[in-house]
Amino acid sequence: MTDARISSNLKHLAGLDIAGGGQIVVQGDFAYIGHMKPPLGTSVVDVSDPEQPKVIAELEVGSPWSHTHKVRVCGSRMITNVEQDRRHFLRRGKQIPEIIQQLQNEGVANPTTEQIAQSMGITVQDVSDMQTGLERGYDEGGFKLWDISDPTRPQLLNYVQTHGFGVHRFDMDQNHAYISTEMEGFVGNILVIYDISDPQNIAEVSRWWMPGQNVAAGEVPTWSGYGNRLHHAMRVGDELWASVWHAGIRVIDVTDITNPVTVGSHNYHPAVVEPTHTILPAQKLFDGKRIALVCDEEHNHRHGQPHAGLWVFDVSDLNNIIPLSTFHVSELDSPWSRTPGCRFGMHQFQEHIEADKVFCAWFAGGLRVVDISDPYKPREDGFFIPAPRPGAAAPQSNDVDTDARGLVYLLDRECGLDILSYHG
Repeated sequence: MTDARISSNLKHLAGLDIAGGGQIVVQGDFAYIGHMKPPLGTSVVDVSDPEQPKVIAELEVGSPWSHTHKVRVCGSRMITNVEQDRRHFLRRGKQIPEIIQQLQNEGVANPTTEQIAQSMGITVQDVSDMQTGLERGYDEGGFKLWDISDPTRPQLLNYVQTHGFGVHRFDMDQNHAYISTEMEGFVGNILVIYDISDPQNIAEVSRWWMPGQNVAAGEVPTWSGYGNRLHHAMRVGDELWASVWHAGIRVIDVTDITNPVTVGSHNYHPAVVEPTHTILPAQKLFDGKRIALVCDEEHNHRHGQPHAGLWVFDVSDLNNIIPLSTFHVSELDSPWSRTPGCRFGMHQFQEHIEADKVFCAWFAGGLRVVDISDPYKPREDGFFIPAPRPGAAAPQSNDVDTDARGLVYLLDRECGLDILSYHG
């Protein structure tokens, strides 16, 4: 790796050239990483010496058709997701019969693969891959529960299969898993809560969805495709804070965990084109106000629109959620902001907000430290932009976590982990 890093108020302690990841969580002396692509599924890294991180365990996916790019830990338990790799791309193959019919209506008796590809704006190989995926089908989606009493030897306790694409991001505690997954009869991911207190007898407790998703019960979506769906929900006390993609945010009361009830909502789409990725309230009040942070995910950036950024909301009254401010990073603030084929805007922040500083993964913008002490005027208080690893055109900072020592762990989507100390 070259040493062309760019930073302010952050010291680089170590870099690890590990396969690209979707999520990192740190517990004690260990970092747990979910990887983007099979065959590698999950890695455990010993970070007791942050200047000498060591991979101590690697779990393979066990299938070329799935990835396990998300991971969470709680005590001696770990959950990893199982989701179809290239899911949106492969499901687009369902359009092929419609394209063939359309070409036939236009007088093309036997459309060739080249003509189908041209109509869909993809390559001939893409069409072949889609058709193969449709013929193969997919029935592996779900989640796995592991015993990590010995982090060097995670032991599989149970594998719960769900439906469709399978499981995306999720939350967990000692007794429950809060799973974002497709389920039969629903359109798009919904929330399914599982009791995991007995690992050998994991049981579904309840479900939550947005009106319109339960098509099997006769509900009719007011949107097209999968644009409105649960990304994931984070538990805080008796509330679940849910990001629902192009439907904004929801707050769900789980005082009765068998009956989740929506108690707050706010949707700033379609005026904002980037989808809602995460919402989480701060653990303290700011001038008597309860605030929550929301990040959008840079997905398919539309020229002329702002890049995905960070929101600050006043959530003191769940019946009247109010946006207070936003924070954005300029394209001028990263030399890789316009790298072809790479994303630039925000993706995620660390999913625990104890203080005034929030650490954000900003794709080609690297790591940004945002001071929210004045929730009306968030400001940058540091940054770290890693150099692209060999073979990568730009950094693609995907996820971030911090530990009890105040160290920062920045995971790249394509390749690499960086460990930093903050000096703001």
